Amino acid sequence: MAGSGTAHLRDAGAILRAERLVVEFPAAHGQKVHAVSDVSLDVLPGETVGLVGESGCGKSTSGHALVQLVRPTGGRVEFEGRDLTEMGGQELKETRARLQMIFQDPIASLNPWRKIVDIVAEPLKIWNKGDRQSRLAAAREMLDSVGIDPHVAGERRAAELSGGQCQRVSIARALMLDPQVIICDEPVAALDVSVQAQIINLLQDMRDRYQLALIFIAHDLSVVRKVSDRILVMYLGKICEVASSETLFARPRHPYTALLLAAIPNPDPNVAPVRIAGIEMEFPSPLDPPSGCRFRTRCPKAQDRCASEEPEIRELAEGQFVACHFPLEENGSENLYVTTDVDIHSGVPPTPHPLPV
Repeated sequence: MAGSGTAHLRDAGAILRAERLVVEFPAAHGQKVHAVSDVSLDVLPGETVGLVGESGCGKSTSGHALVQLVRPTGGRVEFEGRDLTEMGGQELKETRARLQMIFQDPIASLNPWRKIVDIVAEPLKIWNKGDRQSRLAAAREMLDSVGIDPHVAGERRAAELSGGQCQRVSIARALMLDPQVIICDEPVAALDVSVQAQIINLLQDMRDRYQLALIFIAHDLSVVRKVSDRILVMYLGKICEVASSETLFARPRHPYTALLLAAIPNPDPNVAPVRIAGIEMEFPSPLDPPSGCRFRTRCPKAQDRCASEEPEIRELAEGQFVACHFPLEENGSENLYVTTDVDIHSGVPPTPHPLPV
């Protein structure tokens, strides 16, 4: 279930705040792709906010809209109290220097023919900070701080580095202008698991060292759990649930959140894969999203009210906000049902067992 509202926004202290953000793209035959619909979020200085959901839910588009790489169709994006959506030209360029992005594909985000040290120094060159020697010295220092030997790798081209090394270079480049907020758009999705851990630890170190605010976009819940102070769950362009990382994983109140947590793979080879009852239907089209609650067509708890009335996000427990007409019980006494297709030992379809929430 997904809905609208701003109840989860904090009253003061946010360095970046988006309110009722809407992003739509034109499609064939006069239709529109409703990529982001009435999304509100904020992030405090030094905080990491996780943004999670299935592929196609609009989380990356939301990140791009925050820094105005994609111009929003509606809503406001305030950075340090100033609305980015009303800016343009040089004013937006100067303000956006303090907002940086780390992209999903680290190799594609770097020029393959330029030297690494020149790539990292380029932001300083664009803003005419220092002379060439001072810029190169600053770039080498930053490369060293992210674990790249500037004397060995600094003179190489991006095409000569691994994916993990390229992502470290991307982080170094993003830090060169002393930003206050960094949008991390699935920064570890294209990396091996062992390299993912290195990059995650690096981002946390950089956040603490430079007092950065991070918005961490990902579909891997185990990664988001490790890095995030607060998590927002998205479905088909809407916010479903907002809570601290600890609360969300311990006591999800939204059916979609609980089903996402149930879908996390179990590494035990003796445990059969699960099939979640009620979630088999194909992801709805953002060209024509369902009426009322957008998750209702796949929700095991959907009722008639869900089709006619869109749920407003509201606080169900301290710091936990849910957009759902029929949220799960806080004490975990309610169960969603999960079944396996076949028992891996007997070959007999097992009895459905409850998923505690």
